[in-house]
Amino acid sequence: MIRFSHINKSFHAGFKHYPVLFDISLKVKEGEIFGFLGPNGAGKSTSIKLLLGFLRPDSGKIFINDLQVGKDTIQNHIGYLPEIPCFYENLTGLETLLFAGRSSGIKGVSLKNNAIHILKKLDLESGKDKRIKAYSKGMKQRLGLAMTLIHDPGIFILDEPMSGLDPLGRRLITDVILELKERGKTVFFSSHILSDIEKLCDGIGILNKGRLLYNGSVYGLMDSNSDISSIEDSFIRMIGNDNNANAL
Repeated sequence: MIRFSHINKSFHAGFKHYPVLFDISLKVKEGEIFGFLGPNGAGKSTSIKLLLGFLRPDSGKIFINDLQVGKDTIQNHIGYLPEIPCFYENLTGLETLLFAGRSSGIKGVSLKNNAIHILKKLDLESGKDKRIKAYSKGMKQRLGLAMTLIHDPGIFILDEPMSGLDPLGRRLITDVILELKERGKTVFFSSHILSDIEKLCDGIGILNKGRLLYNGSVYGLMDSNSDISSIEDSFIRMIGNDNNANAL
């Protein structure tokens, strides 16, 4: 379970004060796939950094499985895929997963067997002994996801997981996310690919200019725009109406 409670965040540059998030409250249920949407600059990345404890809010609290982010230890409960994963590029794919597993406290033969199984699932088995500097962008993206899977956490936080993937890669990631849901895992991910959101998500949050405009089901968003047939059109209308209202 993930819960944001009245989160406010701003940044400072010299004497200037730049508010980024305004009173964000949302809840992601256990076992839910939750899509986090918003145009560039909406505050999605800042929200994810707060969720991971990389930043601290000015006010409010964030909880993961009833543990308070920034106060309690949450690392073993989550798997995180950044938008642009970084690696030790002289390691091989298999070495990278073994390193990630050992860093999470996993040891023994089962770690290697599990690592090979995950590489196979993400179509990286042929590259397991290849150095990462020879990987394509799509292979690196899939390896980044493999690293989130290796310690089998309960919650997955994925920032643009489909970024840089071809249709086959997107299908692989989609299948993995759906499999996680079947296993009762919670997935929180941001994306600009609204068709993926519509296909995968139980709940969604729509952020614009640091404010949460919608938090509910995909079907609820569609029902509120009964004259519109797609989540993309509903999203564009909501953002457009909000921008127009703020311009008045």
